Amino acid sequence: MTPVPFDPALAAILDAMPMYTERPTVADIPAQRAQGDLPMPSLDDVIGDRAIDHEDRAIPGPAGAPDVVVTVIRPRGAVSGAPCLVNFHGGGTIYGNRHMDNGRLVPLVEEFGAVAINVEYRLAPEHPSPAPVEDCYAALVWASANADELGIDPGRIVVMGGSAGGLLAAGVALLARDRRGPVLAGQLLICPMLDDTNTTPASHQYDGFSPWPRHMGILAWSALLGEGAGDLSADVSIYSAPARAADVSGLAPAFVEAGSAELFRDEDVTYASRIWATGGQAELHIWGGGFHGFDMFAPDHELTRAALAARSSWLRRIFGK
Repeated sequence: MTPVPFDPALAAILDAMPMYTERPTVADIPAQRAQGDLPMPSLDDVIGDRAIDHEDRAIPGPAGAPDVVVTVIRPRGAVSGAPCLVNFHGGGTIYGNRHMDNGRLVPLVEEFGAVAINVEYRLAPEHPSPAPVEDCYAALVWASANADELGIDPGRIVVMGGSAGGLLAAGVALLARDRRGPVLAGQLLICPMLDDTNTTPASHQYDGFSPWPRHMGILAWSALLGEGAGDLSADVSIYSAPARAADVSGLAPAFVEAGSAELFRDEDVTYASRIWATGGQAELHIWGGGFHGFDMFAPDHELTRAALAARSSWLRRIFGK
């Protein structure tokens, strides 16, 4: 299939980036991860001279599972009734760590006076479904239960994440609905990975030359779901593969975004459309010529400025600010 072209300025950035040209197996993932993540600035460097503090906490994990480590990022000084962002990082649920998203979270903490809970969940394939989403749900439950201590308003909690983090945010929103857990103010889904079948036109259009090409998506789903990945007859949890949810009614308001030139485009459009079909609230943005994760790799591009402005506008409406 002929791919949608990249924005010319973004294409130049993409050309300079390393591509996933190798085709690793699930068995290769732990060794690849051991080679180390891409270098990224420390949280202190990202914060700089902003009036923001942070601390790491070990909080109760799911029943029978280890504690979950989170970083709490908050405005300096006494905080009361603040909005809250519970964030889950990307990396296909197989790579990465919570510090990948420091650059996304710190500006939102500053802009909204929010408290961010940045979650370190267990990774597949060592910890397949449902471990990652259950860790993330445990973090949401902890944030809500400790709202007074954290200085947050339990009625203004948004779950969020990019790529696999968007998968986990969507899964947590489904869990919160079905378990009658914390009532979410919203779910911020940034280029979310939702559909394990990898059958959409976009999935085929970006096979081989995207920051997250089709073969890496197939690998990630296989690590997370095992032999059930891509098999619609298999018993796969909707909380680990949200596109499989037969019922997307009654969910927290969703913000869904993707680039027009990335493999998750079509499944993200479909998810927002299905929410609308139930009478639910969803706001959808497809950014012309944007590749997967363009906002992180091209922070000074005009498309990124537009995407960040749209997210902030939605959050202002959700938070009532």
